[in-house]
Amino acid sequence: MSDRYKWATEDLYKDLNAWEDDFKKIENPDFKEFRGKLGRAEGFLACMKKQEETDMILERLSVYAYMKHDENTKDSEFDALLNRINSVAVKCAAETAFIGPELTALDDAVIKGYIDNPDLKDYDYALKCVLKNKEHVLSENEERLLSLSHEALSSFKDVFTKIDNADLPIGGFSHNGKKYPLTHGLYGVYMQSPDRALRKKAFKAYYKAYTSLINTIAATYYGSVKSDAFYAKAKKYPSALAAALSGEDVDVSVYKNLISSVHTALPLLHEYMSEKKKALNLDKMYMYDAYVPTVENADIKLDYDDAYKLVVKGLSVLGKEYTALLNKAHDERWLDVYEADGKRSGAYSISAYGAHPFVLLNYQKTTHDVFTIAHEMGHSIHSYFSSKEQPYSKADYKIFVAEVASTVNEVLLCRYLLKSETDVKLKKYLLSYLMEMIRTTLFRQTLFSEFEEKVHDKVEKGEPLNKDNMSKIYLSLNKKYYGKAITHGGEIKYEWARIPHFYRAFYVYKYATGIISALAIADRILTEGEPAVKDYFKFLSSGGSDSPVELLKIAGVDLTTDKPFAGAFKVFKDALDEFKAL
Repeated sequence: MSDRYKWATEDLYKDLNAWEDDFKKIENPDFKEFRGKLGRAEGFLACMKKQEETDMILERLSVYAYMKHDENTKDSEFDALLNRINSVAVKCAAETAFIGPELTALDDAVIKGYIDNPDLKDYDYALKCVLKNKEHVLSENEERLLSLSHEALSSFKDVFTKIDNADLPIGGFSHNGKKYPLTHGLYGVYMQSPDRALRKKAFKAYYKAYTSLINTIAATYYGSVKSDAFYAKAKKYPSALAAALSGEDVDVSVYKNLISSVHTALPLLHEYMSEKKKALNLDKMYMYDAYVPTVENADIKLDYDDAYKLVVKGLSVLGKEYTALLNKAHDERWLDVYEADGKRSGAYSISAYGAHPFVLLNYQKTTHDVFTIAHEMGHSIHSYFSSKEQPYSKADYKIFVAEVASTVNEVLLCRYLLKSETDVKLKKYLLSYLMEMIRTTLFRQTLFSEFEEKVHDKVEKGEPLNKDNMSKIYLSLNKKYYGKAITHGGEIKYEWARIPHFYRAFYVYKYATGIISALAIADRILTEGEPAVKDYFKFLSSGGSDSPVELLKIAGVDLTTDKPFAGAFKVFKDALDEFKAL
């Protein structure tokens, strides 16, 4: 494969020797000189500067190690590198564990004085959060113990990653006398095949691999949930959900409101699934039919370079600076494009402060993967602007807003294609794609979110998790969300077992709030033009300088009201009505 389709990791470190040189700078972190000195502005500032210097190096080392690991998860050399950097990260966390308790112990008046001090403006939002979270900061020794325990209690995600990418007996399957290979990337392709028998065989082969290891996966996920519950209880939070959202300065009511709002719109999803069943001319519709396009032979099948050009054109409404960055990313190898043996599945964007972002893809010639380019570049350009316009202390935006920019790109690309397309068949396909985007990103991720809430609640009540009760919960939710149009076969109850994001608890709901916000932002950009684009760029440049709910208001989205929720469901209904009319 040509290097032009592989990301330029040398932009971070030219080789492992350069990586080792930086590693030596932080392998023995020492912050003893700052203990007891945070009560004076000068001591606080000096400590923050040293912590930033250490964290920036640690971040760059980590990003490089993760990228090299994900190029080939079978390569043990980069496993070792990850283990080393993770150990140093634990040391750094332990060395700086005194900072939280020492700041919390200061009088409120002192902290408020720091907030008002222009020399400390880079830390004003962080200090506001210190005031807000005082009750959850423990003593120095307790915080140190929690930091040291993190390495031992955070390995469940790594275990699942190994199962999912290296040990899963995924194999292949036979169909019409032909052997079909099966990978995570190809599974998504097969699920969109017009050949129903092929879809069914791929679906069953894929889930057979997971069910063959279901006891191990169930034990791994149970351990992860117990770890979440332990840290929440240790930090005096009422639940793991509250702990996760507190870290992002988001109220639990937002999570609850999302689920309750989606419940009110489930009849609309049921109507859509019934319409899809009718369009596919099926007597019975199974989950392996849920992803197939309702319009045959209208998929956008493009080579990668052509797909990228289409994305640039579709996002041109965001202006010349934005499209220039997209072209720069393509030409300067920010992206690792194609699937390879041992390469991590899926797609993501990753970045380190002071360096350009990177994107991992596993590109296939499907409409979904065209939109994945737009999605991941949305992440990357959000990171680019936040890093460019904010100091290190405020550059890292909260996960709550992390899915907004990526989904804005998807929505704008889809709206561009719908507007420019005259072929009725392809237009129907694109409407179907828009509805699928909303189904999978808003409804499906909310289903996932409700599952996470239920299993964590179960553990917090002292009840164990196993493959049977988790599968029962999941199947019940799947039936509730998709309704009577779907015949729920045996395999789908195990879908929870293949979701990597569950090992980052209470992450997936942000996909749902992200698309709600993105639909509102895209609508404003397309109707108001330049003023809306200007506000959107302010949002992209705001990093983590305030609470995410407040930052979204810059772009014109207020999630404390019903307006964006109602707007998202209206887009879905309008698309469904237009599809039915066509």
